[in-house]
Amino acid sequence: MATTTTTNETETAGIKQPSGLSPFLAKEDWWAVWLGLGIIILAYIFYLSGSSISWIAVAPAKWSTLSQLGTQLSTTAVRYLALLGAFLVLFTIVTSFIGQKPKAFIPSFIFVFTLSTIIYILGNWDQASRYNLEPPLVALVLGLIISNVIGLPRWLDAGFRVELYIKLGIVLLGATLPFTLIIWAGPVAILQASIVSVVTFLTIFFVARKLGLDHRLAAVLGAGGAVCGVSASIAVAGAVRAKKEDPPIAISLVVFWAIIFIFALPLVSRTLHLPTGVGGAWIGTSEFADAAGLAAAQSYGGLAGKNLGISGTADQALASYTLIKVIGRDVWIGIWSFVLALIAVTVWERSETNAKVPVGQIWWRFPKFVIGFLVASILTTVIVHGNTLADYNKLVKPALIAPITSLRTWAFTFSFLSIGLTTRFRELANAGSKPFVAFTAGVIVNVILGYILSVVVFGHYWAGVVTH
Repeated sequence: MATTTTTNETETAGIKQPSGLSPFLAKEDWWAVWLGLGIIILAYIFYLSGSSISWIAVAPAKWSTLSQLGTQLSTTAVRYLALLGAFLVLFTIVTSFIGQKPKAFIPSFIFVFTLSTIIYILGNWDQASRYNLEPPLVALVLGLIISNVIGLPRWLDAGFRVELYIKLGIVLLGATLPFTLIIWAGPVAILQASIVSVVTFLTIFFVARKLGLDHRLAAVLGAGGAVCGVSASIAVAGAVRAKKEDPPIAISLVVFWAIIFIFALPLVSRTLHLPTGVGGAWIGTSEFADAAGLAAAQSYGGLAGKNLGISGTADQALASYTLIKVIGRDVWIGIWSFVLALIAVTVWERSETNAKVPVGQIWWRFPKFVIGFLVASILTTVIVHGNTLADYNKLVKPALIAPITSLRTWAFTFSFLSIGLTTRFRELANAGSKPFVAFTAGVIVNVILGYILSVVVFGHYWAGVVTH
């Protein structure tokens, strides 16, 4: 599989990291932190001045006809070109520092940006939610089709910097998840998400070990099922020094089940006539990818008020999904990365080598972009301190959070597209059936546990979840 590195120490195939540079300048992890925090600080400066970075953080508006789309693009074309220029400058600087030649990266990234723009625009078609056309998910599926059916010249791989894009996206995700938002989410959301994260991880991990899979692959699979499939798989792979083929195995399984659940969970929820808030919570508990889960929650929420016996509102489905998945489960990326780095250094590697591994390895192994995620969350917490939830939604979110969210969507779309474009299914066949069996055991537990918690235990809470 032609993809980027899966650990903090390994080199990308064909790219030699320059010697003599500080780790703060030679590692994608740190560059993701610098870029992400730099964007957040810049956005805050504009916010304080009564302005916003929304001009360059361009995102397609909703459209219903091609003539509407044409009018929209004619007025925003300059902004898209400016955004492309900004990304090109920033990413070219980063890739140059980590040892990649600009002449290889630039044309490939232009290709990635162009495809991502088309995908992002498609995702804002007013019928997109009806067909589950969430940009990151569409990017992944389109990339898989192009890679496995059509094929691309290998020189284009230079711009498919999966880890750089997703690490930047995760840092920006932190800015959209202030700790105050976690408090507003309430103890029920945090408790339910935590139960699911722990139980699902342990199920997948121990089934994988029982089947004879390596500790590291078992950890990557477990994190992929317990948190946010793609992001967590990459983060934990770095923490435990997994083999470069381990994350693609986990990501492929995440994608497989995520696509199935986009259709299955809303269908079953509709059959059971679950209130939209309850259905959204079950989707948030059971789905493995943010984009897929959002598509499923939107799909189910859209059934409200259509005389189908489904109570609640569309906003309640999205609110409960967001509280469980995007807030409750995604914050476990950092927790699992730290815990597994600690276990890998103090237990697994010590038993394998019969030698004491330096404790400092925990720091070197820990994914630094997770630190960026936490710092970004703290920064936003400080910024929104003193605001009520209503003020946050009315004042802070449109001017500060929305532009950062837009750039986060761009980064995740670049990453998911790159994952698809570098994934060759024939190369994954060598993994055998054991990872599938282990992950599927987690899927079964996840769905059943999610139903019990969302419907039976906390059903009353989710049925009346507040959306403002």
